[in-house]
Amino acid sequence: MVIEIDFNSDEALYIQLRNQIIMGIAKDTLKDGESLPSVRQMANMLGVNMHTVNKAYALLRQDGYVKLDRRNGAVISVSLENRSIHMESIHSDMQMIVAQAICKEITLAEMQELVQQMYDTFGADRLGSGE
Repeated sequence: MVIEIDFNSDEALYIQLRNQIIMGIAKDTLKDGESLPSVRQMANMLGVNMHTVNKAYALLRQDGYVKLDRRNGAVISVSLENRSIHMESIHSDMQMIVAQAICKEITLAEMQELVQQMYDTFGADRLGSGE
């Protein structure tokens, strides 16, 4: 997996790293049980401070995307526990996105098309249609 950090972005580096790892999991380029580079290795690869990587890995652990192990480091392990908590978090995030869409006069049909395109991009058809 190639991770690219935009040093000119307003988004914090650790958030960029976290988000790209989550995207890699969604696209199935990072698989369950796969080890991520150590904090030191990732920091060297990206040219960032080790604390930046450590913070991203800690967030990924907290959000249930990786497990941290002293021997194996950060390992992809998506937790499916607490689904209702994850749904609440996604609902909250989506609420702001929908509010922004309404303000910018983006229709429900356009939003549905965007979501469908994203599911297609991430190969989420493996999840089924949900119908």
